[in-house]
Amino acid sequence: MEKFILDTQNLLKIYLTPRQIAAFQRYEQELMDWNERMNLTAIRDVEGIRTKHFLDSLTCALAFRGRVPASLIDIGTGAGFPGIPLKILYPEIRLTLVDSVGKKIEFCKHIVKTLELERVDFSTARAEELGRMPAHRELHEWAVARAVANLPILVEYLLPLVKVGGGMLAQKGESGPAEAQAGERPAHLLGGRLRQLVPVHLPGVAEDRYLVIIDKKAATPPNYPRRVGVPTKTPLK
Repeated sequence: MEKFILDTQNLLKIYLTPRQIAAFQRYEQELMDWNERMNLTAIRDVEGIRTKHFLDSLTCALAFRGRVPASLIDIGTGAGFPGIPLKILYPEIRLTLVDSVGKKIEFCKHIVKTLELERVDFSTARAEELGRMPAHRELHEWAVARAVANLPILVEYLLPLVKVGGGMLAQKGESGPAEAQAGERPAHLLGGRLRQLVPVHLPGVAEDRYLVIIDKKAATPPNYPRRVGVPTKTPLK
């Protein structure tokens, strides 16, 4: 755990409190225990969890420019990434965790209860459905996703959920620059504008990583998102 603590300090200038460190230790243990019973994540070793899940999730803080989001929705959260690590870091965030797989949401509920995290909501609805619900449409300050879909698809999942003045954040691998280029026009169509592509170098990880940051500049047209499954079959161009 000491390497994770130091990496967080060196890479992100974030200094975790003893309470936060204890929360990450408990999260790690619960994830490993549950992974023995069900397939929550392909990363099962301790160092992999700490670097490729915890530290990778915390790199989202680079997009916030020191301003803690009031609300954040995590689409395709899986075992809680990046949403729960960000909630540990910023307890004041109103967090919504979304995944279409019920067992993954059950795990997230277990972790939130175990760590006594407050102001966390859960949903197994599809992103296209949420984007049309009054309880979610253009109400979140940030929408984030990690390894969910290519950017032209992802902007249709995320931007309808973000209020004007907020932003969407996609965590990407080496395809980040190409996806950012392909997603620029679809983002504009949905009220977004590409702000920045931030390279991220995780210690000991060879693959390139990027944060694709898109600001919400205008309201999303009412005919988006399209029906469930349509963004995947016919991505915006």
